Amino acid sequence: MITAIVLIDVESRRIPEVAQEVVDIAGVEQVHSVTGDADLIAVVAVRRHEDLAEVIADRIGKVEGVLDTRTNIAFRTYSKRDLDVAFDLGLDG
Repeated sequence: MITAIVLIDVESRRIPEVAQEVVDIAGVEQVHSVTGDADLIAVVAVRRHEDLAEVIADRIGKVEGVLDTRTNIAFRTYSKRDLDVAFDLGLDG
């Protein structure tokens, strides 16, 4: 699975509507309203790199109110849940 983190700049009056429209797009796992350099952050998970273009450029980028997107592709995913499972299995080093 390929995971991308998409920073989305949005017209401020449309943030809630854009967030809902984006989370409804197939391949989008989560959308967070955030402070900082972006208005929303979406987590996208797809099977093929080619699918990123469809989800991000063809779908997210065309939602009314989206001004710009910046995409970061994850090399490796770490989560507390994964670490807890590894320690339970005795894989601590």
